[in-house]
Amino acid sequence: MPRPNAANLSLPKTMKHTTFKTFLTSNLMIEEKEIISILENCKVKQVKKDEFLLRKNEHCSHTFFVEKGLLRQYSIDNKGKEHVLSFTPENWFVTDRESSYFNQPSAYYIQALEDSQVIFLDESFIQMLSNKVPHFTDFNNRLLHNHIRHLQNRINLLLSTNAEDRYLQFVKMYPDILLRVPQTMVASYLGITPESLSRVRKELAKKNFKG
Repeated sequence: MPRPNAANLSLPKTMKHTTFKTFLTSNLMIEEKEIISILENCKVKQVKKDEFLLRKNEHCSHTFFVEKGLLRQYSIDNKGKEHVLSFTPENWFVTDRESSYFNQPSAYYIQALEDSQVIFLDESFIQMLSNKVPHFTDFNNRLLHNHIRHLQNRINLLLSTNAEDRYLQFVKMYPDILLRVPQTMVASYLGITPESLSRVRKELAKKNFKG
């Protein structure tokens, strides 16, 4: 599937975007008129299932906020095996920070797993918000720190925990997407085989674990 072209993105002037508005209202201490101004200048895209927002070796020029739907970020090794880095459900952001901040070709793909409605925030727009909205810089820093914390926790899980503990942490982090994601992708995220994941789920089922 083709990557969405920025030239084809529509401005959401007639769309309420209640999800993104609620997110901004909850996290930024700014007035309603400023929220409206932000929304009027956001770009939105209806992304079809399997469509790519980013491909390997492209430059990542946007941060993506999922209003509706589900994305995944993954890489492919030299043997053709996929490695899922993250899933992005509603109310979550995703980007390739190395690519966007250091102007490097991306090592990742970002793909829609469902028909999705996605807000595209380019770097110039984020910089404008940082200059215009005093609290936005702090908010953006919190997002960055949360991203770093998530990656550190993920590395620790992969290095020092067994398959069952990894799965339990996955359920805790992504409680609403188990039925929306193929088990092969869940196994890829956990760094285990689909067969190992099946065994873990069976063992947990014996303990009456719902997940």
